[in-house]
Amino acid sequence: MAQKDRLRQNRYGTVINVTSSKQEIELAEAMLETTEAVTAKFGLRLVQRKSILISEIVADLRAQFPTVPFQDPLPRSSMSPDGGILSVVSSDGKSLPILITEVKNQGTNDLRLAEGKKAHAMGNAIERLGKNVIGFRTMMLDEGINPFVCFGYGYDFQDGSSILDRVRTIAMFGELNRVNVVPEGEDGRFNRGSFYFRQAAWSRAEMVEVMTEVATRAVHYYIAKYGESGLQRVDA
Repeated sequence: MAQKDRLRQNRYGTVINVTSSKQEIELAEAMLETTEAVTAKFGLRLVQRKSILISEIVADLRAQFPTVPFQDPLPRSSMSPDGGILSVVSSDGKSLPILITEVKNQGTNDLRLAEGKKAHAMGNAIERLGKNVIGFRTMMLDEGINPFVCFGYGYDFQDGSSILDRVRTIAMFGELNRVNVVPEGEDGRFNRGSFYFRQAAWSRAEMVEVMTEVATRAVHYYIAKYGESGLQRVDA
């Protein structure tokens, strides 16, 4: 079975398995479209997974940084980004992430005020996001890129909101609504990731455009690092 057909067959199974909100379903569909676009452009074998065990990340970090101590996590602890993890596969079978996606909604005070209710304190979705960003940023240290992208929407992210400064802090004080994959700075210390935040929800087409750009830049990075022969091609 061709990779495209496999992805469509599994679109609401292991590849696409999100049901908690309309925006998450839109993100799932955007991931599928992005996968098809990247497959068509590069002809590389792509794999998707919904989550990754923290113990797996720590084991890789120990191999990559043998002089650094790491704490063992609980066996079942994992990170599960909303849109999953999309990877190319190296010639020796290693998955190389090219796209890690999340979507966050925060803020209903516009609706509460319209109903004559008191405003709630601003929520903590961003604090929860920060944990995963640290985890994935650390996971990608050895590869030297960060193909993470988060789409945030809701009243708390309106222009001028102080919550946007929390997002900028997670983004290592970088510019929002801009693709960042390859680290910036003289020593490449700013492996920020991409953070798209505004009050209005993101459309599927908007997410596909950003996600395809992130994945494309990541693929070019791996081709430059490993060569085209170092990455597996799709099934004939």
